[in-house]
Amino acid sequence: MKPDIHQKNLATAFIFIALGIVAMVFSVAYKLGTAANMGPGYFPFALGAILTVLGIIVATQSLSIPPDKSSRISFKIKPVLMILSSVFIFGLSLEPLGLFASVMFLVIFSSMASDEFNLKEAVINTMALLLMVFIIFIYFLEFQLPLWPGFMFSHS
Repeated sequence: MKPDIHQKNLATAFIFIALGIVAMVFSVAYKLGTAANMGPGYFPFALGAILTVLGIIVATQSLSIPPDKSSRISFKIKPVLMILSSVFIFGLSLEPLGLFASVMFLVIFSSMASDEFNLKEAVINTMALLLMVFIIFIYFLEFQLPLWPGFMFSHS
């Protein structure tokens, strides 16, 4: 008897496993250290291991979940291109537009990739992410990033 395979979960599991293994392989180029004295490679290695284990669990479960009609793998190019381009444009726009405008563009444009896009939800998500980014990267980690577009506060 052929086992039921949930194709979407199995594909996701293979992606998790592959990314986890890649993270672990690249992290060993740095000093790993110990749990008490972590080196720069420790955290990426641990995350890679967790992702690999998670992938194995998902792969195991995908073999026992009965497939439904939506379990077939379908690939839509538009969402992939919109999300990747929004990340690319974020990187390009960070310096000239500042953190706030770049994050707003990133979240709203990448949200438009979904068939269930809702502008109100995208704006709420943007505000929540902006708050988290500000608290984590600017306040706690003290990253030196421009918050506003350069032309707003330029001195002549």
